[in-house]
Amino acid sequence: MAELAGGFFPNLKHATTVLHSHGSRAVSSKNRPTRAIFSSRQKKRRVRAMASTTTSAAKREKDPKKRIVITGMGLVSVLGNDVSTFYDKLLNGESGISLIDKFDASDYPVQIAGQIRDFSSEGFVDQSRYQNLDDCWKFSLFAAKTALQDANLGPQVLKTIKMGVVVGSGAGGIKTLCNAVDALLKQEYSKILTSYYPNNLGPALLAIETGFMGPIYSISTACASANYSISAAANHIRRGEAEVMVAGGTDAGVIPSGICGFMACKALSSRNKEPHTASRPWDKGRDGFVLSEGSGVLVLESLEHATKRGARIIAEYLGGAITCDAHHLTDPRADGSGVAACIDKGLQNAGVSPEEVNYVNAHATSTRVGDLAEVNAIKKSMIGHAIGAAGALEAIATVKAITTGWLHPTINQYDTDNDESYDKASEQFDNGEIVGKLMHMYDWKM
Repeated sequence: MAELAGGFFPNLKHATTVLHSHGSRAVSSKNRPTRAIFSSRQKKRRVRAMASTTTSAAKREKDPKKRIVITGMGLVSVLGNDVSTFYDKLLNGESGISLIDKFDASDYPVQIAGQIRDFSSEGFVDQSRYQNLDDCWKFSLFAAKTALQDANLGPQVLKTIKMGVVVGSGAGGIKTLCNAVDALLKQEYSKILTSYYPNNLGPALLAIETGFMGPIYSISTACASANYSISAAANHIRRGEAEVMVAGGTDAGVIPSGICGFMACKALSSRNKEPHTASRPWDKGRDGFVLSEGSGVLVLESLEHATKRGARIIAEYLGGAITCDAHHLTDPRADGSGVAACIDKGLQNAGVSPEEVNYVNAHATSTRVGDLAEVNAIKKSMIGHAIGAAGALEAIATVKAITTGWLHPTINQYDTDNDESYDKASEQFDNGEIVGKLMHMYDWKM
């Protein structure tokens, strides 16, 4: 049985999540692999990650009531709206970035985005009650309900007082808010929806529909929102305040104000003639991230609760940490110290030594400063930057990586950055492993 760790490190505010894969088998193991793996290669090439009994780690949680497992996952993404399709397309190196056509962006300096297409919330969102619901919350309801289905959590097994929801968002229902402002300026007050303001609307609506009466709230910490939410949800279980938590993130910011706001920050790629190659993590030619949208949700349970109901256990959440750069509105500290501190604290919280980490899922959004800072700290090219949903989509991708052994590529690697700080940070590792262009199959030999 392989124990694997995945870390997610959003800029500015950082949240690290450490995961452990064990399929449906028992979650205890004396053997721990020691090979560090940072990305991927293509074609089916097997690499054996041998177990080591000499690696020592900090103390891990043993109490089944406090151990946290993942039993369900759901998402809405530019690569599809079910986990299998999403990960298959990641493995094949498909890009979900395209020209914007949901509104006229032809006069904008930036005309590309990760735009959700072919999405229907029918059967998951009550159209008669929520006809004008913002896409942000439609995405989160769809992802949450499919995650609950994946976890086989129906009304017959729900103890609602011990179940909660924490779904974060960077911007919340920003389109609804913009429409409200527009109506206000035109003095068309009747067009202002009651849902224009609450940033916790997604968790609240899910609670109303499921009857969950545990902790119900949203967290807004930009692109760290989903990771903060996962960490907060896990802590509720560890403190005995909940047995089941629905956690993740959502955003639907591909609208005029969303694009223009990030343009004002000079954060976006303007490679309009070749959208599918615009997001280039660690590439010398990178010129910014590509704004995207979507939602990712995971069902977390105490091991005790999951075992009692015979749940399929996908992976175990070992721990995590939260830090802040306290440096700049959009840029991380160039030396990566904020991210490094988060990684260190996350590993300590999880009881995992650095030698045990097999796979690191980098945030790497294709920005000039951010990518190098992350490489400095740890010495996302196909789905764009989904802001509040980013951490949850990355979490789902990491769970799939460590449960299947298939690692997806980092596409659009044409000329890897040879910045001096990058080279120094990478001296101990094969750069190809960090920014591998191709798909790779790992055989975790225990």
